[in-house]
Amino acid sequence: MTALARDPRARSETRSVLAALAAAAHGGPTVAVTTLAALLAVAADLPVAHGVLVVAAVLAGQLTIGWGNDLLDHGRDVAVGRDDKPLATGVLTPALVGRCLAVAALACVTLSAATGWRAGLVHLGLLVAMGHAYNLGLKATAWSWAPYAVAFGSLPAVITLAGPDPVWAPWWQVAAGAALGVGAHLLNALPDLDDDLSTGVRGLPHRLGARRSRVLAALVLAAASLAAALGPGSPGVVVQVALLAALVLAVVAATTSGRTPFRAAIAVALVDVVLLVVGAR
Repeated sequence: MTALARDPRARSETRSVLAALAAAAHGGPTVAVTTLAALLAVAADLPVAHGVLVVAAVLAGQLTIGWGNDLLDHGRDVAVGRDDKPLATGVLTPALVGRCLAVAALACVTLSAATGWRAGLVHLGLLVAMGHAYNLGLKATAWSWAPYAVAFGSLPAVITLAGPDPVWAPWWQVAAGAALGVGAHLLNALPDLDDDLSTGVRGLPHRLGARRSRVLAALVLAAASLAAALGPGSPGVVVQVALLAALVLAVVAATTSGRTPFRAAIAVALVDVVLLVVGAR
């Protein structure tokens, strides 16, 4: 039995570090994007082994984006006292996160190559590269939405290009993914608008303000719903009901106040994911 297994304190410290690394990797968005990739892979009937490779590549890429973001934002997060950031609180060191980033980057390139050159190039060149372009400066410009649109719009193509008969994803998947990405960006930025503005970050949501960002998020998420529901052809009853629910929620998000718009917009995003996956089958 190893010393680590015998020492409860050491196990607790290891779990704490792993939890902190997950938080620094932006665990929520990372899991969400990886799960969407997995669902699309299942819907596209990718062979199991190849589907696992694709999902693993997407996970590794998202880890590099999350860790890269927190490393670049370290100084800003310390300045505004972000107690939800393990690097800012000192739970993690930049050196450790940097080493994890390097390992994830190597895994991302290797796994992407294993999915096939077409899917690998799209994943690295459009999805992962756009995430890092956002981190490196686009987040502070009026073009902050563009990396999200390109990355989410290209995710369905990563899946379809990894299949036995590589093809580009249909237009409606690309359109729905891009709109979903823009909506996700607007919603993700809302909780941090004040902290970001105090450190000089002025992306599209900061320029619009909280209210207009919520309304725009509702509109683009509704557009994603329409593309995902109507793009594949005549929608069935279940899809029609889901589309109606998404549009009603979008109206709620655009016309109410308090926390309700945010929650309604999140619900629309979840419905969009379901519609996107159902339509991909």
